[in-house]
Amino acid sequence: MKKYNVAVVGATGAVGEELFRVLEEVDFPINNLIPLASERSAGSEIEFKNKSYKIIKLTEDVFEKYDIDIAFFSAGGNISAHFAHFAAEAGAVVIDNTSHFRMDSDVPLVVPECNPEDISLWRTRGIIANPNCSTIQMVHVLKPLDDVFEIKRVDVSTYQAVSGAGKGGMEELVQQMQDFFAFKLDESETKTFPHRIALNLIPHIDVFMENDYTKEEMKMVNETQKIMNKKMQISATCVRVPVMRSHSESITIHFEKDINVAKAKEVLRNAKNVVLVDEPAKNLYPMPMISTDTDFTYVGRVRKDINEDNILHLWCVADQIRVGAATNAVRIALKWVEMEESGK
Repeated sequence: MKKYNVAVVGATGAVGEELFRVLEEVDFPINNLIPLASERSAGSEIEFKNKSYKIIKLTEDVFEKYDIDIAFFSAGGNISAHFAHFAAEAGAVVIDNTSHFRMDSDVPLVVPECNPEDISLWRTRGIIANPNCSTIQMVHVLKPLDDVFEIKRVDVSTYQAVSGAGKGGMEELVQQMQDFFAFKLDESETKTFPHRIALNLIPHIDVFMENDYTKEEMKMVNETQKIMNKKMQISATCVRVPVMRSHSESITIHFEKDINVAKAKEVLRNAKNVVLVDEPAKNLYPMPMISTDTDFTYVGRVRKDINEDNILHLWCVADQIRVGAATNAVRIALKWVEMEESGK
C-alpha cells in the first residue's frame, strides 16, 4: 500500500491530539507526519508511534514544501478559510473539521457510513467537509432506518458535552467543579460558556439566529439533509450539559408508514459502527460513560410512540471528540485512500 504525507493543522487542540491517537490506532499508511500549529506552538513536540515530531508553524507554502497528500484541518473556521485552499492547490486533499465549507454546494459533506460515494466529488475544490459532531452520530442512526422504512420527520434534543467547546470548555467544567467542592462555586469564572456549566444545563449552543434557533441547531437541520440527500423535516434543540466528552441525543422519528420495532432494532443492530444497547429490564441503555473514548454510536431506549404507530423514539450517545470529529475524519481519509487506489 502506498504511504502518504499527512499534515494535521491544529496539532495542539483537542481534536488535533485525538487525530494523532486515531491515526496510530488504525495504523494509517503515513510516510511523513507534519504537525502544524500557530507560531506560539511551533517548536514544541508531539508523540506519534513512539517517535517525537516537532510542530511546524502553519504557513501558506508549508503544504507544498512538505509535499502533503492529506491535510486534516481542526484549528477553527478562520484558519480553514485562509489556509485550506493553499493545501488544495498544493495537491493535497483537505479534510476540514470546521463548519466553514460544510454547506458549500461544491464541497462534499461526508459520513462514510452514510454517503461514502460523495467523497469522489473532492476534486472540484480539493476539500471534503467533516460534519458537525451532533449531526454525525444522528445520521449514523437515521440513515439505516431511512433506507428501510423511509423517514418523514425528525425531532431531536441534544445533551452536548463540554468538549464540543474545545479544551477551554473542558477546563472550565473541571475548574468549576473544583470550586464547588471548595465551597466557592459562586466565585467561578465563566469564559467559554454564557453561564456557569457546572451543575447546570444551558439550552444555548452557538449564536441565536433570526428564527430563534441557534446556529448549532440549524447545522443539524441543514447538514443532515445534505448528507442524506433528502429534504425531510427536522427540528433540533441543542443543550450544553456538564458531561466531559460524549454527546447524547433524544430522537423522535416519524416514518411514512407504521414501524415495526423489532425490525428497527435489527436494522440498528446491523448498522455499521452502531452498537445497540437496549435491555431496560437490566438497566442497560447508552450513557456517556460507556461511549467515551470509543469509536461507536450507541443506541437504545428504542420504542414505538404510545399514540402513533409510525413514530419511533430512541436515545443515542457517542464520543464527541472521536466519533464526532477525529474518527470520522480518519474514516473519510481511509475511504479516500481506498477510492484513490482503486481508481474510483
